[in-house]
Amino acid sequence: MCSIVGLQGNVKADDIVKMLKTSKNRGPDSSGLFLDKIYTDIDLDEFEDEGTYPIAFGHNLLSIYDLNDRVSEPQPVSNENLTMVFNGEIYNFKTITNLLSKVGVQKEILSDAEALLYLIDCYNKEDLVKAIQMATRLADGDYAFAVWDGENLALVRDPLGVKPLFYAQNDDLKGFASSKQSLKDVGFDEIETLKPEHILFNWEDIAPAQAIYEKVFEGDVAKIDKMLKLSVSKRIDGLTELGVIFSGGLDSSYLALLLKEISENVPLKVTLYAVGAEGSKDVEAAIYASKFLNLDLKICEVTEEMVREAIPDVVKAIGDDNLMKVGVGLTTYFATKMVAEDGLKVAFSGQGADELFGGYKRYLQSFVDGTLNYDLRVDMSNMYHVNLERDDACSMLNGVELRLPFLDKNLVELVLNIPDNKKIVSMHDDMRKSILRKIAFEEGLDYEIAYRPKKAAQYGTGIDKILRKKIIKDTDISQFL
Repeated sequence: MCSIVGLQGNVKADDIVKMLKTSKNRGPDSSGLFLDKIYTDIDLDEFEDEGTYPIAFGHNLLSIYDLNDRVSEPQPVSNENLTMVFNGEIYNFKTITNLLSKVGVQKEILSDAEALLYLIDCYNKEDLVKAIQMATRLADGDYAFAVWDGENLALVRDPLGVKPLFYAQNDDLKGFASSKQSLKDVGFDEIETLKPEHILFNWEDIAPAQAIYEKVFEGDVAKIDKMLKLSVSKRIDGLTELGVIFSGGLDSSYLALLLKEISENVPLKVTLYAVGAEGSKDVEAAIYASKFLNLDLKICEVTEEMVREAIPDVVKAIGDDNLMKVGVGLTTYFATKMVAEDGLKVAFSGQGADELFGGYKRYLQSFVDGTLNYDLRVDMSNMYHVNLERDDACSMLNGVELRLPFLDKNLVELVLNIPDNKKIVSMHDDMRKSILRKIAFEEGLDYEIAYRPKKAAQYGTGIDKILRKKIIKDTDISQFL
């Protein structure tokens, strides 16, 4: 994951540098600029340019790959008249590079950004929007990017909004960034979120013909397990180490089980990271599950002092003082802090499983009312700004990229079309997520883990209790917004 920024109008180079400095935590390994030309591997503190430009891009790199056939290259990247800044991962990178070689692209393509850029270029026959739509239809990944052809600017976001992208306009400038704060720092007030799978073309919004959560077909339950395993497998390609944000519950434990199975056949080290106050339910469950899985577990025992110290950064990063959001954000922050301290840059999370399989308690009423399918689709359509931007902001405070196997676009399409009564079996089904629990149990999780009741992160970790009983009594956390 990285940080991308851009401005259009009468752009001062200093403003792009300022935006990059604000979001440097998202990409500590390298910084680059596109002004009148591309500058890579620059020192943001030393770079000086007093010029103004009609358009400018910036990029901070979080370097994850360093392989023979795939690397995390500095950006921006260009090809003839196209220039791009890209944040994310293309999971079918090898498929795309093989396709490009077959259609005559001679250049050795080593990075996800270049693969997508050249794919767009292949389709670019005087219609940049159509070219992007064709390319992203083939690209399987989580991404946000901006591409400029010398006349037109397009901003693009992945189908579920796993990667963030914000934009803003005022009388003098138009801008985009991976973080809201980068836009605020150069004077933008009203900041908007680009919706998943939308293209902002010359600052006009273009919606997809049909969003993932709108597709209707007959889903095959038997394919769920295979699809989830494939989702996990493609997200570990090129990695030798990773962390799992771990609560000992169904979602994170099943991911850990699948990762362990993969690690028995390829060199992959998997470490579990749990967060909780002393004696918290999540820590107890994590210890039990880690022993069952026989995987290394690291625990962050959260104290009042730690919460007080972290709150300013977390509240500012998520841009919200809602206690529930802050509680979940702190959990992600503390877990990824441990991940970063171990030198890792990627962590897996079970985010999305509850919205997909009907995990929240309120879905019982939806089941009773006959609206479960509709409500799940609505929640999936809103995840990008309800949960995903919060989790991304908190993990990137530590320079850690989250990967979310439950939010694979093919898996989401499938599960949203599985009958409701496979997810919740009756109005008395207090466990919920029935089909996922059944699959996980049959794949090897023990009953106590597979059928552990759902407990929200802020409660299971004990962080909500610290916030409500200690912090907010003498601290107005809205001051950190």
